Amino acid sequence: MAKISNREKILTAGVRVVHERGFGGASVRDIVQAAGVPQGSFTNHFVSKEAFGLEVLDIYFQQSVAMFAETLRNDARPPLERFGAFLDANIERASGENLCNGCMIGNFAAETSGSDAIRPHLVEIFDAVRDAIASCLKAAVAAGEVRADLDCDDVAAFLVASLQGANLLAKVERSAEPMKRLKRIALDILQR
Repeated sequence: MAKISNREKILTAGVRVVHERGFGGASVRDIVQAAGVPQGSFTNHFVSKEAFGLEVLDIYFQQSVAMFAETLRNDARPPLERFGAFLDANIERASGENLCNGCMIGNFAAETSGSDAIRPHLVEIFDAVRDAIASCLKAAVAAGEVRADLDCDDVAAFLVASLQGANLLAKVERSAEPMKRLKRIALDILQR
């Protein structure tokens, strides 16, 4: 069995600590303590906290990419069913222990929108989410599940914003109900 490097320990613990406390609320000391490594290990592996933050974002976002493959981009299922499964996966992700944490990507956006290093990466991530949703909606148009004149790109951008808002409300209310409401309303509107 291969030994886990200090870098991997820092990243693994960092995803958890940053998700729980926020990027600004998670000090380097908190992160290395959670990882069980000496504080100097952080600077040995990351040129800055922002560089570390970019890697943490990528790790978290890879979970979303896997979710897209299982839901929005899963051509074995009808498009609206895929979209509903995507929303269900987000509801599940926002439930339990993550209910208080919200979406790490949305949290980063709220905390670091002034960072020239992190903001452009967040734009790329939100674009990828929008593109995955738009692709699914375009398949729904082609399958006749939604009206033919649906502006899939605009609706997808609206849904990304709505999803982030629902995540934020779920975090504040300590309830998955805002996410469930989004699913009910979005599917109802799309099917009209």
